[in-house]
Amino acid sequence: MSKIGYIRVSTEHQETAHQQEIMCGYQVDRIFPEKFSGANKDRPQLKAMLEYVREGDTLYIESISRLGRSTKDLLNIIDTLNKKGVNFISHKEKIDANTPTGKFVLTVFDALSQLEREHIKRQQHEGIEIAKAQGKYKGRKPIEIDWDKFSRLYGEWKSKNITGRDFMRKMDLSANTFYRRVREYEIQNGIAEPTSA
Repeated sequence: MSKIGYIRVSTEHQETAHQQEIMCGYQVDRIFPEKFSGANKDRPQLKAMLEYVREGDTLYIESISRLGRSTKDLLNIIDTLNKKGVNFISHKEKIDANTPTGKFVLTVFDALSQLEREHIKRQQHEGIEIAKAQGKYKGRKPIEIDWDKFSRLYGEWKSKNITGRDFMRKMDLSANTFYRRVREYEIQNGIAEPTSA
């Protein structure tokens, strides 16, 4: 369990001394220093830090704004830390993810992240509906199936001569499409009953 520091300033001319001092106060084991704008998503030290941290580690930052300028990027970074089981402490905002207050703040962040995803999804759906109404959206082309080949491989699969994975690979189908096509094939051939709506 390591103490990791991430410090960032926006330009080469800005000093990191204040942030360095804060990291020394926390006695961090390793610091990832960056001289990049927070609006820049492609920050090498941020990427390196996110790859380096492990479950049980604690990330220390001077303030939330050091991690990211946009809410979306900030939420994505916090989401990555949460998934990896990394605690994080923001000095300025007094956020410690291990405390009840910190957990509450992270819950709010998580809710905002969910809200952002739902908003994007809704915008995409509305855009598709408008495009459909204007005759501009045709949707994805259905995947063409060679049913003779499918039937032969289905027999081999059911006889346990090939695995489901082999079947999918030989038909070049994703798992979801594969199981949909299997169901369709079984209904067409009277092997399975259609499900009632």
